[in-house]
Amino acid sequence: MLRVDNITKVFGGLTALDDVSVGVKAGSITGIIGPNGAGKTTLFNVITGLYTQTSGTVHLEEKNISLLPPEYLAELGLVRTFQNVELFGKMTVLENVMVGLHTKSSSGFLGCAFKFPGQIKEEKLIREKSMNWLEFTNLAGLADMRADSLPFGKSRLLEISRALAIEPRIILMDEPAAGLNSHETRELAFLIRRIRKAGITVVLVEHDMELVMDICETIVVLNLGKKLAEGTPREVQEDPAVISAYLGES
Repeated sequence: MLRVDNITKVFGGLTALDDVSVGVKAGSITGIIGPNGAGKTTLFNVITGLYTQTSGTVHLEEKNISLLPPEYLAELGLVRTFQNVELFGKMTVLENVMVGLHTKSSSGFLGCAFKFPGQIKEEKLIREKSMNWLEFTNLAGLADMRADSLPFGKSRLLEISRALAIEPRIILMDEPAAGLNSHETRELAFLIRRIRKAGITVVLVEHDMELVMDICETIVVLNLGKKLAEGTPREVQEDPAVISAYLGES
């Protein structure tokens, strides 16, 4: 589904990523872990078009997406969420999800301004689809609430709902469990499994090791911008290089 080949990203004199290669299978849940400063979010930013890599390529299936902007990647079915929740606070929960469907909209400025019949029909369909995703993430009962009134855990779910509204083939989640309590983290794990069951490939950067080991089939470990290890949860847990990176040499 996703292939990252020999990605290097240099900021001035700092090499944030150094010849990193990762492959993600369709229908899988893949975790990317590593100590702070390992390059995890930088890798996500390169994959999703926010950063341009210094060298290397990124492929979505067989298509080279290395230099494509984020909005075009969304149309291709690759979406992401962020470490810091990014919502339109003065809009309702439902309206935030409807924004996620802008790539599916064909009504132009005049159609929206004068409420042409086609635009009215399209907006009704967008509203229905958005409600379906809110039901998927158990937020339907909060549809009319302003986004900036949500508790933090629900805000996380809303951001995921908006990304899912695009009906992606693959979703990248950057620390989705950050700031969640243990109950909310268990709900998140259940949701991620439901997302995969819906046919969407999941890649997540996460520091919550219990969550990662519970839901991921494959884990990639980064350290100081390099890929340190890759394997099943058990293989990664038992890898001496990974233990050293997290705990230091004995």
